[in-house]
Amino acid sequence: MGEIVISSIVAGLATCLGCLIVLLLGNPKERTLSVLFGLAAGIMLAVVVLDLLPSSLEYGSFRQAAMGFSIGVIIMMTLDLLLSRIYSPVNRGMDSKAYFLKMGYLVAMGIALHDLPEGIAIAAGYSAQKHLGLVIALAIGLHNIPEGMATATPLKIGGVTPLNILLLNIAVSLFTPAGAFIGFILLNLSPRHIAMLLAVAAGAMAFIVKNELLPESRRRHPNYSTVGGIVGFLFILGLSVVQ
Repeated sequence: MGEIVISSIVAGLATCLGCLIVLLLGNPKERTLSVLFGLAAGIMLAVVVLDLLPSSLEYGSFRQAAMGFSIGVIIMMTLDLLLSRIYSPVNRGMDSKAYFLKMGYLVAMGIALHDLPEGIAIAAGYSAQKHLGLVIALAIGLHNIPEGMATATPLKIGGVTPLNILLLNIAVSLFTPAGAFIGFILLNLSPRHIAMLLAVAAGAMAFIVKNELLPESRRRHPNYSTVGGIVGFLFILGLSVVQ
């Protein structure tokens, strides 16, 4: 349990690292963000294909894996739709500071909601294989760095003090260990949940890659996005070969 908590806390705090990069160094260049998003996408995709789904099939049936994957996608799709409905009334013509403040807080809320299933994924990974939990935590941590940047940038433009931006990111980062704790409880209630939770994590991460990371990465710079994605995928492939 202790290792799960530590890994989930470190992965969650990566959001604060992204926040500090913006606060200390200023807004990152488009190419840098493209590589980071691409790297996170490649790592997450590799974790889904090489670790989560095979482990889910190993611990359960194809039906459980398919059902869990679908549930993961549906959960993330629902969160995405809810956030889109909340965001749609924002008028770009409103006072610029107010607009960026609302954008920053909405991004923070979205990241917090996404962090819960990601924390569950870490707990499920550890329950299957120790190295899988570490790999998932690494992937989520890398994914959280640009998300921390995405939260800090509009809030900084909106005039929020650096201390308050950092405190908000710390609060958001706690949702990852909270999710890991929820996953740990569910797995202790019934180990049969391992296969399902692994597949749910796979579905959630696949949705994040397809609908968030890859589009954002390629929008900023297609070539750097490709390089980041390939490096991320090969990195996890190398770890799988070593293990």
